[in-house]
Amino acid sequence: MMPATAAAPKKLSGLSEVAVFYDGFILDLWGVVHDGVAPFPETLPTLAALKKLKKKVWLLSNAPRRAFVIAAKLDAMGITPDMYGGLVTSGEASWQAMRDALLGRWGNRCLHIGSPERDHSLYDGLEIELVTDPARADFVLNSGVQDFADDLDIYMPLLEDCCDRKLPMLCANPDKIVHVQEQLVVCAGALAEAYAALGGDVVYYGKPHRNVYSRCVKEMGTSKILAVGDGMQTDIAGATGFGLDSVLVTSGIHRDAFSAAQTGSAQHNDFFAGYLFKPSYVMDSLCW
Repeated sequence: MMPATAAAPKKLSGLSEVAVFYDGFILDLWGVVHDGVAPFPETLPTLAALKKLKKKVWLLSNAPRRAFVIAAKLDAMGITPDMYGGLVTSGEASWQAMRDALLGRWGNRCLHIGSPERDHSLYDGLEIELVTDPARADFVLNSGVQDFADDLDIYMPLLEDCCDRKLPMLCANPDKIVHVQEQLVVCAGALAEAYAALGGDVVYYGKPHRNVYSRCVKEMGTSKILAVGDGMQTDIAGATGFGLDSVLVTSGIHRDAFSAAQTGSAQHNDFFAGYLFKPSYVMDSLCW
């Protein structure tokens, strides 16, 4: 594995510059592979190039939905199962954790914060009783805002009520924000952060937590892996904590910090100075 440099991350024009050093690639989805609606222009050619070289490609997403749901959505976008070797989602990890341990520990009366239309796969097939009154709940399942236009303030009274009742929270998506095309949307991670600030107990599944990385690495069967993502606090922090090299895609969550007016190395150094870790590389977008 190539060690990450202590200097500014190396700028890549494409993955072809470093692909020879890695056997596997872990790719974030939203902000790297697609924009929530369609793949980015270079996504399919890049996946094709990695497949031609027989590289192992795993998709790792903080989507609060089961893996089969995300696979179907990707297929509808033209990202078919033959283009990647595996798909791990925070929703799948959360579902398995509830099935295997958390329901037995907490109880099965669940107050779901999120969208039942988008995220019902999180509890389908489990012996869960959905409730809307915190007084009747055993725990909170947090998959994000119900409507993409919602802001955090709308949820604070409910979070305060749940915290007063000492309900544990399962956060099924540690992301705090995401771009849906050009719209900035509050994610479950922001709700969980607010809940923890109130004194609430939160359990997370997804990036940057080790549980999802260990699963990817085990399934891939190699440690020579490059992780590609657009979030410093999730993708890059998670890869760094697991000892993996990483690429920060600068057109995603942090796009404003890497705008055309801020392309110099000094500005990049200022951005990374705000973190205790750095990616190994940066690139404008996922491309070959």
